[in-house]
Amino acid sequence: MALIEQIEKENLPKHIAITMDGNGRWAEKKGKFRVFGHQNGVKAVRGTVETAAEIGIKYLTLYAFSTENWNRSEREVNALMSLLISTINKETKTLMKNDIRLLAIGNLQQLPKKCLKELEEAIEKTKNNKRMTLILALSYSGRWEIVNAVNKILKEKNSKKELTEETFQQYLNTKSVPDPELLIRTSGEKRISNFLLWQIAYCELYFTDTLWPDFRKEDLINAIIDYQKRERRFGKS
Repeated sequence: MALIEQIEKENLPKHIAITMDGNGRWAEKKGKFRVFGHQNGVKAVRGTVETAAEIGIKYLTLYAFSTENWNRSEREVNALMSLLISTINKETKTLMKNDIRLLAIGNLQQLPKKCLKELEEAIEKTKNNKRMTLILALSYSGRWEIVNAVNKILKEKNSKKELTEETFQQYLNTKSVPDPELLIRTSGEKRISNFLLWQIAYCELYFTDTLWPDFRKEDLINAIIDYQKRERRFGKS
């Protein structure tokens, strides 16, 4: 039986989030600059998106650039932004071909103008696609998102009304998508790193030692199979 045939189609996570970690270490192991790792990480992104769509995942969120990443060297940040622009430019046709909608979350106004322009154009072009929604977390952190939501509430005239979890959620960047049910982190690190802090309250966590540029179709399938073996209780005994 092929590995993909072991997946229970009736028990798929609707939303998968991935922390794509290990690009720099992958490059360093090969005696290359960190940027080389990011460039090869794009291949893993392409394969993961295509596999998720093939399996039937409806939402896929990729942690592409955190607010903390702005503290990296100017050379690396500039290279990452250039790579982001070229990747969006190249992959928009593929998204259209595969009926995949693109969204982005995070403090997007921090992105370079050219990068933001390319991103907004791709989002507009793919807005009517239905097969899967790909969400890029850019200049994003969970704490920033929560503080940003609180500031929006404080600015409203009726902010004195009682706040519920449901109403608070409407102020988050992810208000239009369901919470992830499976969070995958590559590279062997076992921490959340400020990613979707509100949304992953009942999310299943899956850690793999695989560095992101080496992440393949089989790795995603194995994560889903592992998820399907778990009993999800949502806080119940």
